[in-house]
Amino acid sequence: MPTLDAEVEAPPAMDSSHRIAALNRNDKPFHVVLAQQFDRTTIEQLCQLADMIRTVGASRQGTQFLLTLLSHRRAMLYFIQPSTRTFLSFTAACQVLGMPYNSVRDRSTSSEVKGESEDDTIRVLSQYFDLIIMRHPAEGFAEHVAHILNDMPRTIPVINGGSGKDQHPTQALLDIYTLFRAFADPETTRIERRYMRNVFSGKTIAFVGDLKRGRTVRSLTYLLCRYPGVRLLFISPPELRIGEDILQYIGRHSVEYEIADDLPSRIGECDAVYMTRLQDEHDVAGESKSIDYYRYALTCEMAKDFKPGLAILHPLPRRHELDQRLDSLPQAKYWAQVRNGMWMRAALIAAIFNVDVAIRDHYHAYYNF
Repeated sequence: MPTLDAEVEAPPAMDSSHRIAALNRNDKPFHVVLAQQFDRTTIEQLCQLADMIRTVGASRQGTQFLLTLLSHRRAMLYFIQPSTRTFLSFTAACQVLGMPYNSVRDRSTSSEVKGESEDDTIRVLSQYFDLIIMRHPAEGFAEHVAHILNDMPRTIPVINGGSGKDQHPTQALLDIYTLFRAFADPETTRIERRYMRNVFSGKTIAFVGDLKRGRTVRSLTYLLCRYPGVRLLFISPPELRIGEDILQYIGRHSVEYEIADDLPSRIGECDAVYMTRLQDEHDVAGESKSIDYYRYALTCEMAKDFKPGLAILHPLPRRHELDQRLDSLPQAKYWAQVRNGMWMRAALIAAIFNVDVAIRDHYHAYYNF
């Protein structure tokens, strides 16, 4: 079988605006590959839609309505990189919308073992299914697939469920949705009004840990740059600092940021802290073993310095960098973060297939209070 890198060609050389244009249809995401595709309006519309879906889905009648929306479509989950949460979150999202799905999770069960190129595998899958959701270890592969599908007589959307050290746009969407729900005024019951103001203005969001290789950090940073007044704090070992390309992006959007290397002394100024594990699967020669990652753990002893409204997020899985004794605190939002992913991914799929209008109409007819 050809090597992984032999299967992947770099996406065409384009500036950011042309890359996004190649992924969108009618000025909205069709292929979901890059977090940069989502402007503030689109982010907030998806958050509203996710709230509506979870409200509608809380009743039997509403659940039955949702199940009719995409029962005539089929999804393929092409996950050839290990995944628990993202895979199951997408399967649950498909189930919410009544969308049948199949999966490929092991190359050894596909015709690639016979020498079929990965590009041809994708072309074949596009003939059976109406949507491809994929996780792949190679950076840029989801964008490469989007260009392949754009050239097919039958074009279907692809959703990037994580690509190497590069991007994880749907994780970023569920993360910002979780932050919205954490920061929103609890007295605001009308869904549309929850997202009318910039809840991130004046907030300090800290990213902690392996920021160099954390695709979730990169993608969420892109989205937060849509919100003027937010302040970003990057806390990591010197060897694992956030990439220069991200810092340049932040600078172009005039967002305040700071680089730091000590979590305990800064935790008291944080409104949200986004913890990450050591991404040692990307090591070349075990270089992470020399890093004292325990210095970047969020511990129960730090809780005395937490702001009451602090939101603790983690994309999971966790290791020792997030103390399990924090799980029962009101600041721990990572379990809600997991559940939010199901609703946000359902909202995204609904928007791609243009059934979001039907959901909004149903919500306003039955649940608008």
